[in-house]
Amino acid sequence: MRKKILFTVIASSLILAGCGDNSTQNKQAPLPLVVTQDVNVISHQQSKSYVGRIEAVEDTAITAQVSGYLQGRHFNEGQMVEKGQLLYTIEPSSFEAQVASAKASVAQAKASLKKAELDYKRGENLLPKGSISQSEFDSLTAGLLGAQAQLESSQAQLNLANVNLSHTKITAPFSGRISDTKVSQGDLLSPSSGALTTLVSLDPIHASFSISERERLNLGLDQIEGDGSSESSGVEVEIILENGSAYEHLGQLDFLGNRIDLNTGTLAMRAITENPNQQLLPGQHVRVNLRDKQPIEAMTVPRRAVQTDLEGNFVMVVIEGESGLIAERRNIEMGHQVEGGVIASGLTPEDVVITQGLQRVRNGMPVREQQPVSDK
Repeated sequence: MRKKILFTVIASSLILAGCGDNSTQNKQAPLPLVVTQDVNVISHQQSKSYVGRIEAVEDTAITAQVSGYLQGRHFNEGQMVEKGQLLYTIEPSSFEAQVASAKASVAQAKASLKKAELDYKRGENLLPKGSISQSEFDSLTAGLLGAQAQLESSQAQLNLANVNLSHTKITAPFSGRISDTKVSQGDLLSPSSGALTTLVSLDPIHASFSISERERLNLGLDQIEGDGSSESSGVEVEIILENGSAYEHLGQLDFLGNRIDLNTGTLAMRAITENPNQQLLPGQHVRVNLRDKQPIEAMTVPRRAVQTDLEGNFVMVVIEGESGLIAERRNIEMGHQVEGGVIASGLTPEDVVITQGLQRVRNGMPVREQQPVSDK
């Protein structure tokens, strides 16, 4: 009996002691520890990215303008050629003969015109004396006019023969890179033979893309001048290559389509940029960034500080409460990813965001701040 009473007393003491410990622990529960970071203010150029394709400013197929046998090719396939450089030569002997024949016709027409002029002058002197009739003088006048017309016709034939002879030498119409040849020496060429080769210009070069009507209005791209200048739009063009690197030369807009594509709801646009090293080639896929020329101040936060729920994106910031620091929710709109974080609108430069310990924090909860832990 005495042992039973002693056991009951000990058990009751332990229970009371346990209850006292729990109460003490609840009263002394530490506040959640969080790591914070100030909102960073950077200078940022707002931009919008589009899928684009590189196109040559000049792209032509080289064809034969006269018929004849190919005498020679004077370029290396795939090389850069200059405007006026000789590309092909067509056998010229038959065209040289046509020029010689046309020159002879011109000489004959000049002789005929000379005789007609002399006959007309004699008739002009004899008509007042009555030595010839008016009808005879009219015939002399018609002969003079006919001789003049014959000379003009012969001269035109000579010009045509010279043009045909010049077409036996096919030259580059502009500077650019030439492709492979489709014909060989000795082939019979004619205007119906098709393309002998192709030539594209590479500097400057175009980047074509499409934008929506809303984006066009938001960026003010309806103010491109008629001469192709985009200076008044306040927008510059940056080209991003397939490997993610930025092309070294900035471009400018030089074409705005005149109608919206009913199938895609987009407007065709084009930029032009320098390409001195031929790094950009026609057909190449790129990304075209349209960005404001004037930078603005933007707020950035670490990407790990941004959370998402049904209401959208938000961050937790710490503010001074009556009894200490309090966590508070701030809804934000995320922008572009930049070095050191992500652009977030809806914050102020004075805000301090929570970057670590977010899983233990709720809106309005008191928190304790600690120094960030090194990643090393």
